[in-house]
Amino acid sequence: MLRVEELEAVLPSMTRWRVPGGRSVDWAALEADLGTALPSDFHSLTESYPILVVDDFLMVLVPRPGAEASWASEAREDEILQDLYEMGDAEDYVPYPQPGGLICWAQSNSGDAFYWRTSSEDPDAWPVVVRGDNGDWSEFPVGAVEFLAGVYGRTIDVPGMPGDFPSDYPKVLALSDRID
Repeated sequence: MLRVEELEAVLPSMTRWRVPGGRSVDWAALEADLGTALPSDFHSLTESYPILVVDDFLMVLVPRPGAEASWASEAREDEILQDLYEMGDAEDYVPYPQPGGLICWAQSNSGDAFYWRTSSEDPDAWPVVVRGDNGDWSEFPVGAVEFLAGVYGRTIDVPGMPGDFPSDYPKVLALSDRID
């Protein structure tokens, strides 16, 4: 598992959004609502950063403090994935909370989704699965932070992504933690 600092080395424009002292997500409540623990690298990323948008394309869906139940609910009730599963267009993947089900942690503005496959009792062993909007499915034996570092460090190639993904000089923006 890569640390957040290793992702920052690949995406230095993200460091301006680091939250000093952490964001204080209620992990116990979130994981109780979700019904599973989440990977430790995602904990670290979530505590260090708000929702990040890379190159106005990829949004990393970290939970917001005070909205943990909402994040858990959205993760359990992924309507697009459920529809794909019911239509037989999810290959051998299933929605969470089915055993080995997928939990979404990022999405693109093109309709691509980035999941963990909950294939192990140890969330740190969950692989990343990418569903491209074009119907491509790819699986990577790494966690979310390592996946992002690999994509933006150009050591991981994701089939079916736009030709300009990732860009040569990715810009990172952050969404506020304000809850409306």
